Formats: sequence, structure tokens, C-alpha cells
Amino acid sequence: MFSEKFLEVLNHEGVVSIVTCADNEAHVVNTWNSYLVITEDNRILIPAAAMIHTENNIKSNPKVRLTLGSKEVMGYQYMGTGFLLEGTAKFLKEGEDFGRMKEKFPFLTRVLEITVEACKQTL
Repeated sequence: MFSEKFLEVLNHEGVVSIVTCADNEAHVVNTWNSYLVITEDNRILIPAAAMIHTENNIKSNPKVRLTLGSKEVMGYQYMGTGFLLEGTAKFLKEGEDFGRMKEKFPFLTRVLEITVEACKQTL
């Protein structure tokens, strides 16, 4: 599902914005490209230490959008590449994925798991 360009962007630091919506109000939280872990079955795992509002929104509406990019990776005609992802999310508090992520990111209290339904290059 993920293009080589997308995976290349993850190798360069940049901001990831995660957008959730509940009660007709959008909420945005940020993390870093280097915190995203792609699983063999194309899910994205993200360490979460806070993200309380995000977690509450996902309980009522699991749909999420993420944007990410890097100015280090050549895009269409410009320096820089960005992506928009859409999918569904849930928080993991135990299990194999949680354990592996806890080893890599000791600060996490939960893991945000994104099941990606669409990944579109925007830059």
C-alpha cells in the first residue's frame, strides 16, 4: 500500500499531524516521522504519551487523517514531498505490538494504531 516515496519520507524527520473529529469539532495533535512504525500488514503504530483528546475522539469516531512530509525528499516538481492518509484508529494498551513499541519508545503509555485506507501524495 505504501509507495517507495512515502517510505523515503519516513526516513527524514518532519512533523506528522493527526486529525480526529468528534461532536463536530476537529482536533489536531502532532508527532514526528521517526516515531511512525509500519507493520508487515501495512498498519501504522505511533507511540502515545498524552493524546488524551485524540483518544476520547477516537472512542466516538475512529476515522482519522494524517498529514506528513519532508522538505528533504524531492516531490513532483518541488523540493519536498507530502502525504495525506485516511483510515481508522484505536489505542493499544497491551499485546505484542504494544510490547515491541514500548521497547523502542520507553516513554509511551499507549500505542496509536492506524489502519490506513488511503495514502495520497499531495506534494
